[in-house]
Amino acid sequence: MLREEIKALLSESRERGWVMEPQAKEILSFSGMDVTEFMWCRDAGEAVHFADKIGYPVVVKVVSPDIIHKSDVSGVALGVADEKALMKVFTEMSTIKGFSGVLVEETLKGMELIAGMKMDQQFGPVILLGMGGTAVEIYKDVAIRMAPLREGDIDSMVKSIKAHPLLEGYRGAPPISMNALKRMLLAFSGLAMEFDGAVDSIDLNPVICNETRCIVADARIMLAKQ
Repeated sequence: MLREEIKALLSESRERGWVMEPQAKEILSFSGMDVTEFMWCRDAGEAVHFADKIGYPVVVKVVSPDIIHKSDVSGVALGVADEKALMKVFTEMSTIKGFSGVLVEETLKGMELIAGMKMDQQFGPVILLGMGGTAVEIYKDVAIRMAPLREGDIDSMVKSIKAHPLLEGYRGAPPISMNALKRMLLAFSGLAMEFDGAVDSIDLNPVICNETRCIVADARIMLAKQ
C-alpha cells in the first residue's frame, strides 16, 4: 500500500501528467531505493551552499514543469567544478521555459545501468534492466520480466544482458554489488505493484552501480491517463 507521502506527490503531479525529478526521487527514496544526495534549489545562494556541503564537482539540472527531457534544452550540466561555474550554469538555466530552480546533486562513479517500468494492459507492470547512459538507444541491451520480481528473476535478467561480463568484473575491473542491484530492483518492483495502475511508466537512467551501491541518478515518472 502506497505511503501517504507518495500519494500526495502523485496527486500534486496529476494535472501535469508526470512527476518532476526531485519529487520522483523522493518517491523512490520513500520506497527504500538509494538515490543521489540532492537538493532542489530555488535560488543561486541555495545551490552554492548545498554544493559546498556535498563537495565539488556537482551535477546541475534544470527543474521546470514544462520540460520533461532536460538534455534537449541544455538543462543538464555535469562536472560543475566550483562556485563560479555553478553560478554561470544557474544563470544560463534560469532562462529555460518554466524555470523553477535547479537540482544540485553529488557526482558518482560506476557502471551506468537503466531500469524501467511499463504498464502493460494485459500483463500489468513489466520491469526492464539494461546497460544505461547516453548510449542506451544505440546498444538496446536490455532484459525484461513481469513484476513482481524475485531474486532468481534478477539473476536471469543480468545473465540475459549481452554486456553482463562488465557487471561481473571484466579484465580486472571491480564488479558491481549484485546485492545492491537486487535490493534496488526488488524495491522498484514492489513500488511498481503498489502503484496499481496509477503510473504508466518509469525511467531510471542512469542507475550508477559500483562495488557497494546502486544509486538512482536520474528518474522520470509518467502518470497514467485518467
